Order: sequence, then structure tokens, then C-alpha cells
Amino acid sequence: LVKAMYREFVHAGSDVVLAFTYYGHREKLRVVGREADLEAMNRTALKLAREVADETGTLMAGNICNTTVFDPNVPSTREECDSIFKEQIEWAVEEGADFIVGETLGMYGEAMLALECIKEYGKGLPAVVTLVVHRDPDTLTDGRSVVDAVKALEEAGAAVVGFNCCRGPFTTLPLVEKVKGKVKVPIAALPVLYRTDEQYPTMQSLLNHKGSRAFPVDLDAFLCSRTMIAEFGQRCKELGLQYVGLCCGNASHFTRTLAESLGRTPPASKYSPDMSQHFAYGTDKKLYSLNTEKIVKLL
Repeated sequence: LVKAMYREFVHAGSDVVLAFTYYGHREKLRVVGREADLEAMNRTALKLAREVADETGTLMAGNICNTTVFDPNVPSTREECDSIFKEQIEWAVEEGADFIVGETLGMYGEAMLALECIKEYGKGLPAVVTLVVHRDPDTLTDGRSVVDAVKALEEAGAAVVGFNCCRGPFTTLPLVEKVKGKVKVPIAALPVLYRTDEQYPTMQSLLNHKGSRAFPVDLDAFLCSRTMIAEFGQRCKELGLQYVGLCCGNASHFTRTLAESLGRTPPASKYSPDMSQHFAYGTDKKLYSLNTEKIVKLL
């Protein structure tokens, strides 16, 4: 099943097989009672990702993320986070990762620590570091400005900097536009698949039909359309972004749409919608005129 999912996203246009190790770290597995499975889970995810990358000619990336224990005011948490990052990075290196992604990092301090750990334990592998920006579009949760954080990460050696998670396409793009030109390395943009806006800029801030928090089980009602994802991709192309993807809520048909909006024709494009053969909206000459000329006006 895991290999099938890896293959499906490559088929849809992904250049990278990202190992499914997000939240597969020691702290999260401790909370859910699976800490004993930590190494086996990580190595299996990495091995399968490497196999699919090799068979498809794509890159394989290891993944580290927010630890949920980092506290800038408690120095001892740095040591704990260092240990969490270290083991996942070393396993990724041993299993043949081409680069390491540090993602969904909402604090500058933790993002910088993740980068430092990739540099220290990553045996020279490039580091992609993406920040998560919550309701305040200018400031990270530990008080560092978004622009200053991105610039500092570049200066510290990140190969790619940018943003992922939390915000949908149309509240992520302003962040990208804000830092565009402030750094020389590629900028990453990987939004969630939900229709966030200025009033509700994050998926966690969205409210359901009863006025309660929609996250997580009622987010379905806010899912982006493929047209919206195409618009996001087109804007990324206009901005010259080189590292583009999708985060929470993604499915392979959205990845296909994104790839197509960037001018690509992945294998899955064979199955993209072809309305020319629709019984009423179609243009194919084999269709019945009753449907294309009369019934269509009643739909």
C-alpha cells in the first residue's frame, strides 16, 4: 500500500518521493504508544521510498518535522529535539536519501535547530527547510519575523527555504511574494488543500456550519477545486518558483493538476478530464444533437 501511494504521486507528476516519516519521530510515537516501532517504521518508509525513486528515476527525500516539545525558554528541550532530529536524519542518510526536508516548523529556533542537525548529521545532504506560519502573517510563534527567519536560514546553509502546511494556496502565496527577492536560494510553497482567506487564514481557523472549529473532520467542506490548484500553480510559475507542492488534504489528482499547470504532462494526464465526449457538453461529432443542442440548455 505504501509503495503504491509513492508510485501514484510520481505517476501524477511528483519529482520527489518523500518518505512518509512526518510525525514519525520519537515524541509523537511515544504519545500514541508506538515508540518501540520507531526505527522499524522509519527505515521501512525510507526503504520503500528509495525503491520507488530508483524505479521511477526520481529523487528520494528524508523528512523531519516539528517535534511538539521545542520551547525556546527551556534550554533542555534543545537537547531533546537534537536527539529526535539526529536519529531520523541518520536513518535517512543510511537508507539513501538524496536530501532532507525539515518541514512544518513554526518557531525560528526549532527551524534553525533542524537545519543545524541536518548539516551536522546529514553527511552533506542538502537541506530544505519550510516554515509554517499561523494567523499572524508576519511573525513566527517565537517572535521572529518571517522575512528575517527565511533570510537567516539561507545564510545558515539551507538549500531551499519557504512555507508549507496550515495555510491554503491563496494565503500562502502572499508569504512567498513577501520573501521573493529577499533570498537567492529557491523558495518553496506547499499549501494545504483548503480554501483559507484573510479572515480565516489557516485551516485550523476555519469554522464549520455550526460555528465550531472545522479542523480536522469538517475540512471536507473547504476543499479546494482543481481549478484553484491550477491557478495556484500558474501563479507559482509566474513567480519563478522552483520547489512547488501540496500539503495536507492532497490527493494524486491535485498533484496532476498542479503539474499540468506548471506546463508538464505526467503519465496520469492520460486520465485528465476530456469534456469533448460528454453527452451534453461535448463537441464530438458522434454525439446526439438532441443532447448537445437541447438537453444541454436544461441542465
